Amino acid sequence: MTQFVEVPPQRLAADVLQALLEEYASRDGTDYGERELSLEQKVGSLRAQLHRGDLLIVYEVDGEHWDLVSKEQARSLLED
Repeated sequence: MTQFVEVPPQRLAADVLQALLEEYASRDGTDYGERELSLEQKVGSLRAQLHRGDLLIVYEVDGEHWDLVSKEQARSLLED
């Protein structure tokens, strides 16, 4: 069974969180709407969503990878 844990952003060093957000914002298939945003704008948007609690960082223990997911999706993953 796959196990996920939530990683509070405040538990990460500032440079680690920045790198995580930059990596996520530059993934293929990440869509931010009709107009293209700069990496800085994308990271700022993700950071704001984390701060509001709309997005959460989850870590898959078995696969040793992380992802940013909606609060609803995180609840589903963390409850399993």
